[in-house]
Amino acid sequence: MLANISVPLLGLVDTAVIGHLSNAYFLAAIALGSSSVSLIFWLLGFLRMSTTGLVAQRFGERNEVALLSQLYASATIAIGLSVLLLLLQSSIIALVANLSNASPDLMASAGRYIEIRLLSAPAAMMNLVLLGALLGLQNGKGPFYVVLFSNGLNIILDVWFVVGLDLNVVGAAWATCISDYLSCALAIGLVVKSLGRANITMKWLPINLSQITHLLHLNRDIFFRSLVLQACFSFMTFYGARLGDITLATNAVLLNFLLLISFAMDGIAYALEAKVGEAVGQKSQAAVHRWVKVGFFWGAVFAFGYTFTFAVFGPLFVASLTSLDTVQANAAEYLPWIVVMPLIATSCFLFDGIFVGTHARKRHA
Repeated sequence: MLANISVPLLGLVDTAVIGHLSNAYFLAAIALGSSSVSLIFWLLGFLRMSTTGLVAQRFGERNEVALLSQLYASATIAIGLSVLLLLLQSSIIALVANLSNASPDLMASAGRYIEIRLLSAPAAMMNLVLLGALLGLQNGKGPFYVVLFSNGLNIILDVWFVVGLDLNVVGAAWATCISDYLSCALAIGLVVKSLGRANITMKWLPINLSQITHLLHLNRDIFFRSLVLQACFSFMTFYGARLGDITLATNAVLLNFLLLISFAMDGIAYALEAKVGEAVGQKSQAAVHRWVKVGFFWGAVFAFGYTFTFAVFGPLFVASLTSLDTVQANAAEYLPWIVVMPLIATSCFLFDGIFVGTHARKRHA
């Protein structure tokens, strides 16, 4: 949960830094650009999920060759997808412009942001694979260190580039790009160290096409689930752009609150995925019921905690993210939706973890 929460905290810093600049279109450009790139990267999140399960299986079997072969297959897919994104860079920017119908000034800034962020695609895709590998190798602290390092460095560079060097939207994009590559280097080091602790020697193996095909087939359902989920977030951003810079800037503020809630609740979902999956593997219905009850208990605790926090401190949070009066007033009108959202959405996150855990076990049986 702590690692997950650090991800939207980075978005909050982006919004706070840009939100105190003189013009709302800077904040709107960040919202449009980051939402577009996040949609693409999150759609490919199956690289982490599949790598975790399959590497964990091979690790449990103590099958060194199969484990490395699986890791290389995931890395091959990540590199292939990265190259494809770089080749489609211009088309992606054109598509965002058509969907959002944004003003020329706004689209110029958002397009430059997207262009720079896509340069980090190789590192971002490999990070998904490497985080999955660390979890599969039973190194639970590794992903925590990588995510905190990446986001902490991003925050520092964000403030330096945007405030110190006055690079505005471009500075925020370069801060994230640099952080992605440096965190990828850290993740590689942690994976090599984890393999060494498991007495697994790194060696080059030929690419196994059958494993790559199996990996892609395995993640078809997860991809479409992510596509539908991200379509909802993208709709809010793109349709907000059609309603004007103020509406888009307001969405940027409120969506950061929504993501903060979502990533925290996803921490419980990840725990349920692991514990329920283990219980299913043990064929223990009692254990499944026990972990579901525990998950729903903590889900309720955090849901009520978030609702209380945003009900009491919501206006203060908005004011800390932007000094633009029009954006503050617009955000205050829609803040009640953020207040009730945790109570309404808790079960969605919890069932997500339960279903992924049981489905993954059945697939791998």
